[in-house]
Amino acid sequence: MSAGEKLSSDSESTALPRAQSIYIRPLAHLARNIFGAWGFIVVIKALYDLFWGTPEANLYSAKPWQFVTLEQWTRYAGFELSYGLSCLALAWIISRYARFLPETFRRQRPQPAISLWK
Repeated sequence: MSAGEKLSSDSESTALPRAQSIYIRPLAHLARNIFGAWGFIVVIKALYDLFWGTPEANLYSAKPWQFVTLEQWTRYAGFELSYGLSCLALAWIISRYARFLPETFRRQRPQPAISLWK
Protein backbone atom coordinates (compact mmCIF):
# COMPACT_ATOMS: atom_id res chain seq x y z
CA MET A 1 0.00 0.00 0.00
CA SER A 2 1.37 3.38 -0.94
CA ALA A 3 1.40 6.48 1.21
CA GLY A 4 -1.22 8.20 -1.00
CA GLU A 5 -3.70 5.38 -0.48
CA LYS A 6 -3.15 5.52 3.27
CA LEU A 7 -3.85 9.27 3.37
CA SER A 8 -7.02 9.04 1.29
CA SER A 9 -8.50 6.28 3.47
CA ASP A 10 -7.68 8.25 6.63
CA SER A 11 -9.39 11.37 5.33
CA GLU A 12 -12.53 9.38 4.44
CA SER A 13 -12.80 7.93 7.94
CA THR A 14 -12.50 11.33 9.63
CA ALA A 15 -15.06 13.08 7.42
CA LEU A 16 -18.35 14.14 8.95
CA PRO A 17 -21.18 11.69 8.40
CA ARG A 18 -23.82 12.68 5.86
CA ALA A 19 -26.66 11.54 8.12
CA GLN A 20 -27.54 12.85 11.56
CA SER A 21 -29.51 11.31 14.40
CA ILE A 22 -32.11 13.41 16.16
CA TYR A 23 -33.26 12.10 19.52
CA ILE A 24 -37.05 12.39 19.70
CA ARG A 25 -38.19 10.31 22.67
CA PRO A 26 -35.68 11.80 25.17
CA LEU A 27 -37.13 15.26 24.42
CA ALA A 28 -40.57 13.99 25.40
CA HIS A 29 -39.11 12.47 28.57
CA LEU A 30 -37.45 15.78 29.41
CA ALA A 31 -40.75 17.64 29.05
CA ARG A 32 -42.50 14.97 31.14
CA ASN A 33 -39.93 15.31 33.92
CA ILE A 34 -40.15 19.10 33.96
CA PHE A 35 -43.96 19.17 34.07
CA GLY A 36 -44.07 16.34 36.62
CA ALA A 37 -41.58 17.94 38.99
CA TRP A 38 -43.20 21.37 38.73
CA GLY A 39 -46.68 19.93 39.18
CA PHE A 40 -45.60 17.96 42.25
CA ILE A 41 -44.07 21.05 43.86
CA VAL A 42 -47.16 23.17 43.15
CA VAL A 43 -49.56 20.49 44.47
CA ILE A 44 -47.60 20.16 47.74
CA LYS A 45 -47.62 23.95 48.23
CA ALA A 46 -51.33 24.15 47.39
CA LEU A 47 -52.18 21.46 49.93
CA TYR A 48 -50.13 23.32 52.53
CA ASP A 49 -51.94 26.57 51.69
CA LEU A 50 -55.35 24.90 51.85
CA PHE A 51 -54.94 23.21 55.21
CA TRP A 52 -52.16 24.90 57.21
CA GLY A 53 -50.92 28.05 55.51
CA THR A 54 -52.03 31.62 55.88
CA PRO A 55 -51.20 34.65 53.73
CA GLU A 56 -48.26 36.82 54.75
CA ALA A 57 -50.65 39.74 55.10
CA ASN A 58 -51.87 38.13 58.36
CA LEU A 59 -48.42 38.74 59.87
CA TYR A 60 -48.66 42.51 59.35
CA SER A 61 -52.32 43.20 60.12
CA ALA A 62 -53.86 44.01 63.49
CA LYS A 63 -56.24 41.08 63.26
CA PRO A 64 -55.99 37.99 61.00
CA TRP A 65 -57.81 37.84 57.66
CA GLN A 66 -58.23 41.61 57.52
CA PHE A 67 -56.52 42.25 54.16
CA VAL A 68 -57.01 38.85 52.53
CA THR A 69 -60.19 37.05 53.50
CA LEU A 70 -60.39 33.31 54.08
CA GLU A 71 -62.62 32.97 51.02
CA GLN A 72 -60.04 34.69 48.81
CA TRP A 73 -57.26 32.56 50.24
CA THR A 74 -59.09 29.26 49.64
CA ARG A 75 -59.97 30.38 46.10
CA TYR A 76 -56.29 31.09 45.46
CA ALA A 77 -55.21 27.76 46.95
CA GLY A 78 -57.84 25.94 44.90
CA PHE A 79 -56.54 27.56 41.73
CA GLU A 80 -53.02 26.61 42.75
CA LEU A 81 -54.11 23.01 43.32
CA SER A 82 -55.87 22.81 39.95
CA TYR A 83 -52.79 24.26 38.23
CA GLY A 84 -50.50 21.69 39.87
CA LEU A 85 -52.85 18.82 39.03
CA SER A 86 -53.07 19.96 35.42
CA CYS A 87 -49.25 19.98 35.21
CA LEU A 88 -49.20 16.43 36.58
CA ALA A 89 -51.91 15.39 34.10
CA LEU A 90 -49.90 16.89 31.24
CA ALA A 91 -46.82 14.97 32.40
CA TRP A 92 -48.84 11.75 32.39
CA ILE A 93 -50.22 12.45 28.90
CA ILE A 94 -46.72 13.16 27.57
CA SER A 95 -45.43 9.89 29.06
CA ARG A 96 -48.26 7.95 27.35
CA TYR A 97 -47.63 9.73 24.05
CA ALA A 98 -43.85 9.14 24.25
CA ARG A 99 -44.41 5.39 23.90
CA PHE A 100 -45.43 5.93 20.28
CA LEU A 101 -42.46 8.12 19.37
CA PRO A 102 -39.32 6.63 17.83
CA GLU A 103 -36.14 6.73 19.90
CA THR A 104 -34.17 8.47 17.16
CA PHE A 105 -34.86 9.89 13.74
CA ARG A 106 -32.17 9.73 11.08
CA ARG A 107 -32.05 12.21 8.23
CA GLN A 108 -29.57 13.58 5.78
CA ARG A 109 -27.50 16.42 7.14
CA PRO A 110 -28.65 19.64 5.43
CA GLN A 111 -26.06 21.68 3.61
CA PRO A 112 -25.40 25.04 5.28
CA ALA A 113 -26.62 28.06 3.36
CA ILE A 114 -23.47 30.04 4.18
CA SER A 115 -19.92 28.78 4.00
CA LEU A 116 -17.22 30.69 5.86
CA TRP A 117 -14.23 29.11 4.10
CA LYS A 118 -15.12 29.44 0.39
